[in-house]
Amino acid sequence: MLMLLIWVSINLVTFGVFGWDKACAENNLRRVPEANLLLLALFGGALGALLGQQVFRHKTKKQPFRTLLWLCALINILAALVLLRLEWLAV
Repeated sequence: MLMLLIWVSINLVTFGVFGWDKACAENNLRRVPEANLLLLALFGGALGALLGQQVFRHKTKKQPFRTLLWLCALINILAALVLLRLEWLAV
């Protein structure tokens, strides 16, 4: 249950950061570095990043960002499968 709460939280934060960065881009304000956006995605926030990318229409065409974001999503899926497997083995 705690892991689920952490996962939901990191995805909500990541979604919000994508929205913040889009607003900064539109208003010529200081941006969130791409490396930070990708790190949030890598450390569990890939779903929030992908949703934020689509909802805010942000960084949808920029390469290699798109490819790296999908790689983060794949890593998130693999990590979730490993964690679920470990949990299943512990039972």
